[in-house]
Amino acid sequence: MNKTKLKLLVSCIMFCVYGTTAQKLSRTEKKIVNTVTKNNGDAINFLEKVVNINSGTLNLTGVKEVGMVFKDAFEGINFNTQWIALPSEMGRAGHLFAETSGTKGKKLLLIGHLDTVFEEDSPFQTFKKINDSIAHAPGGNDMKGGDVIVLYALKALHENGLLDDAQIIVAFTGDEESTGKPLSISRKDLIDAAKRSDIALGFENSTGFNYATVARRGASGWALEVSGKRAHSSGVFSENVGAGAIFEMSRILHQFYTDVKGEDLLTFNPGTLLGGTFVNFDSTTSKGDAFGKSNVVAQKAMAKGGLRFISEEQKERARNKMRTIVSQNLPKTAAEITFTDSYPAMRPTSGNHALLGILNQVSLDLGQGEVKAYDPGKRGAADVSFVAEYVDCLDGLGTMGTGAHTPQETVNLNTIEALTKRTAILIYRLINSRK
Repeated sequence: MNKTKLKLLVSCIMFCVYGTTAQKLSRTEKKIVNTVTKNNGDAINFLEKVVNINSGTLNLTGVKEVGMVFKDAFEGINFNTQWIALPSEMGRAGHLFAETSGTKGKKLLLIGHLDTVFEEDSPFQTFKKINDSIAHAPGGNDMKGGDVIVLYALKALHENGLLDDAQIIVAFTGDEESTGKPLSISRKDLIDAAKRSDIALGFENSTGFNYATVARRGASGWALEVSGKRAHSSGVFSENVGAGAIFEMSRILHQFYTDVKGEDLLTFNPGTLLGGTFVNFDSTTSKGDAFGKSNVVAQKAMAKGGLRFISEEQKERARNKMRTIVSQNLPKTAAEITFTDSYPAMRPTSGNHALLGILNQVSLDLGQGEVKAYDPGKRGAADVSFVAEYVDCLDGLGTMGTGAHTPQETVNLNTIEALTKRTAILIYRLINSRK
């Protein structure tokens, strides 16, 4: 399909599904924009406040404390709030949900997270302005800035009396950076909220001012264990001794590279590898050790890695190929591979592209330029993926910055106002669109 036909298809979907056509800002929308401008200083102050509360995923008290700050703010704009605690054995704080109920327009689910990768022992703890535009901020870009955009976009709509009879659910999870297990519990409330919604908007950090995310790859873990016959190295390759565990591990990984690699947006990576006479590995700390000698055929080897995919079908194809390779053992060796599901894929559906079209029109009407789809191969997994099966989705609507997940993380303060305007107008149009 050529680009002209694709644009026409997307335009038809936008009109049929969302009832939207090209327009400039209405009088009401101009009021919303002015309110965002008026509140922008408060928004940046609020961001500084929540960044300065450590909320590393394993700091359960800190995660909840940040949640309570947002809870008070949402209650201040007449949202009903709920702190959803997770079972203590899961080692995760819980989630903040805030909701306003109604029947008008599209039912929205707005997704963020409260936790960061910076735990209590991290030396990177405080918000510090570098200049008027940029601040160092642990978790400010990923993704407390996105949470603030959600809050202040809704605040602008509330202050203009525009949230009456709209259903909007805000879901700020407390364990996005390290999800609580089992996922059937830690993501149950998020999925249940999606089943009551029409559209999900994710506010993970932006990949660029003029990009949004219509697709994200899923994530799965894999673990490979190989055994061989322990013997003097002089007997390696013999009928009695065989190849040993390390040669078998090498064969498997090489065939993964040559026979599984190749599909668009499919990647897999062995992140840990140990082999020798004895192998010890602690999955909790991801640390291990091995003992072996050059004159002894290795009897154990292990590898752990990740698998990224754009659909469940692609994931299963890759897994089946890997299983087949693992089963074709060298002499006197055995191997087993196991898989662990983590994040599902968010596919690039026509509904997601239609939402992008609406966002693009909002951006053009604001004079902010065209918004395009970002390459899903360059994005990691996120909470929006858990709901993509049930609703149309967009993600990457949060703040801009650099160095996420590093001690050099920054947030671009100059873009917060513009992105909040874009979010507020997008929400306004969606909750006023026809069914």
